[in-house]
Amino acid sequence: MDFSPFMHALAALIVQCLCGLKWNRWGTGGALGSLWFVAREQTQAEYRWIALFGHGKRANMPWWGGFDWQVWNVASLLDWLVPVVACTLLWLLSRAWQFKRANSPQL
Repeated sequence: MDFSPFMHALAALIVQCLCGLKWNRWGTGGALGSLWFVAREQTQAEYRWIALFGHGKRANMPWWGGFDWQVWNVASLLDWLVPVVACTLLWLLSRAWQFKRANSPQL
């Protein structure tokens, strides 16, 4: 089993927690952590496109080469989807906690 999606999610959650705990910007931290892996997988897809269709030359790749469905596989999709879902869930939890805290009666 490939554990890289979970490692990516852990790294993204660490970035999110650092931003959330230090500046109370849980959404920004989640976006930073998640987009790092989205960009990484996009770049790897571009390299796969160059290897498969571009004859090994970057100049042969069109602008949409990294978006070509033929160069994506389940593992590369999970490498960015799992961190995005994990960070979204933590952001939703932080929003619910902030809402509950703001609407609780003061003692």
